[in-house]
Amino acid sequence: MTALKDFDRLECQGIWQATTDAQRLDVIVSLGDATLTLANTRGMAIVHWSLPAVERMNPDETPALFRPGPDAPDILELTDEIMIRAIEKVRSAIKRRRPRPGRLRFGLFGGGGLLVAALLMFWLPGAMVDYTASVVPPSKRAEIGENLLANIRRVSGKACDGVLGQRALRQLHSRLFGQEPGKIVVLSGGVQVAQHLPGNVVLLNLALVEDYEKPEVAAGFILAENLRAKDFDPLLRLLQIVGLPASFRLLTTGDIAQETLVSYAETLLTTGPEKLSDDILLGRFKEAGIRTTPYAYALDISGETTIGLIEADPISKQSATPVLSDSDWVSLQGICGE
Repeated sequence: MTALKDFDRLECQGIWQATTDAQRLDVIVSLGDATLTLANTRGMAIVHWSLPAVERMNPDETPALFRPGPDAPDILELTDEIMIRAIEKVRSAIKRRRPRPGRLRFGLFGGGGLLVAALLMFWLPGAMVDYTASVVPPSKRAEIGENLLANIRRVSGKACDGVLGQRALRQLHSRLFGQEPGKIVVLSGGVQVAQHLPGNVVLLNLALVEDYEKPEVAAGFILAENLRAKDFDPLLRLLQIVGLPASFRLLTTGDIAQETLVSYAETLLTTGPEKLSDDILLGRFKEAGIRTTPYAYALDISGETTIGLIEADPISKQSATPVLSDSDWVSLQGICGE
């Protein structure tokens, strides 16, 4: 308690007054572990002072005057330098150990401020983007997808919207997704191979229908993009790229600035597809009744990097059902020339 290791017990003479008007008495002062004991000259203890409460009344003056507390009437007068230094050492040690409310409040407020700043900097942007994506209704997602598509078509070249080809695309969508909302769009340029937009919109490069004899390849790329859209929400992907201001605007006004959509469309057209595992692809192709082998060879003509999709093809060639009728496939291949 005393923080004194130089003395087992320290004693000296002093003068004690019970009150300012009382007689001054000679006493023996003993410094113990937790108390300051005042005894008469015969060695009988008169009072015990608690060391943590002891105060010095006249700092840097001699003789030193001490009292047992702020409101105590009694006074102890000491001239012994060793005892004075010992008591002062105790008082300094106790003072350092006492809690400091101001410092604690500063630490709490400072720490709280840093925590709030960290949340604002690191957690809030991601949380707002996630929340915004989660509350946008399907109709708004479809509208955003259409706006993106309009911007992409400005750089994708000739429009592919022949009447018979569009009917074939609707047939293909129904074959792959049943009554699920969404659509498939063929572009003569712009998109590298395939992409997806908010609102269940899948984009296909014209080469996927013009360069292959059967529709299985196009169907495979459509299924793969549908898997990517389900694995990573396309609206969330958009908001993560365009940033917090666009998310805040969408959340508060229901709109995304046109320049933001133009910028994102340019980014989307230069972004390669995320790799999907063979197991996920095999399961989805089996569910749709589509062979994986044509898709695998379209990805890698040698088949070396897609051997897993070829060897584990869930649909045999003999049992495969047509993806489209021959007439619909011919119409789809001519969608950009009508």
